[in-house]
Amino acid sequence: MRFFHYILLIILIFQTSFVNAEEKKTMTRSERADQTYEQLFHSSRTPDPTDPEFMEILQRNIFGEVFHTGDLNNKERELITVVALTTLQTLPQLKAHIGAALNTGNSPLEIREAIYQCAPFIGFPRTLNAIGVFNKVAKERNIKLPLENASTTTDDTRRIEGLAIQTGIYGNEVKKAMASLPGKYKNIVPDTLTDFCFGDFYTRKGLTVRQRELLSLVVLTALGADKQLSAHVVGAMKAGNDKETLLAAMIQAVPYIGLANAMTAINLIKEADIDNYKPIYEE
Repeated sequence: MRFFHYILLIILIFQTSFVNAEEKKTMTRSERADQTYEQLFHSSRTPDPTDPEFMEILQRNIFGEVFHTGDLNNKERELITVVALTTLQTLPQLKAHIGAALNTGNSPLEIREAIYQCAPFIGFPRTLNAIGVFNKVAKERNIKLPLENASTTTDDTRRIEGLAIQTGIYGNEVKKAMASLPGKYKNIVPDTLTDFCFGDFYTRKGLTVRQRELLSLVVLTALGADKQLSAHVVGAMKAGNDKETLLAAMIQAVPYIGLANAMTAINLIKEADIDNYKPIYEE
């Protein structure tokens, strides 16, 4: 009897999901925007008193269209949005989307780590600005600060553990590329990358290597760091992201970073040969 009830529950869940999917297909962009906005911000959309036309275009595009493109869930979409807004330093919008990231089921640690992950690429000052916004939201939500310590390395182990992650994804490419630098800098530069980026951040708890690589790709795309993008597209795939996930992430980022930067990354993703990049990290 218990098994029978279990089967009925699975059928009910499947039917409910199918009905919801079918309902979304028949909804207008405005109706989808209303529904998604409520899910993200726990409030209803209201016309903007000064620029109602622009805000309607914005909200229908973001919440009625972009949030329904690709197979990402809303937790993933909000982390992507948080790192894009952190990179661009659009702090009022970041505050709203940190709240939305919590509302969609991200833990405070996951959101904090997404912001921390931006530091090697955008620097400490801009990351501190975003952390300040996160802390304000946390206090408003009665989230106890400081959060748990997510570090897994020491000064003695950060290079070893960071290098293990870096080599697994990128091999010795950086070391080879920097070999022509003069004197001690041929070692200082790649060691700095290993220690700072991979040793200090990729080794932390809260996010997987796959998630960190995906978010790093979004940050670099937002920065317009074209020279680094090609390697990070490959890195993101080696870390376990497929092309569909990368493309969905770029579409998710478009309303925040603009089409020009996103299209650069999309073209690189399109040209990447996925067969040559077997994922090395499994979740």
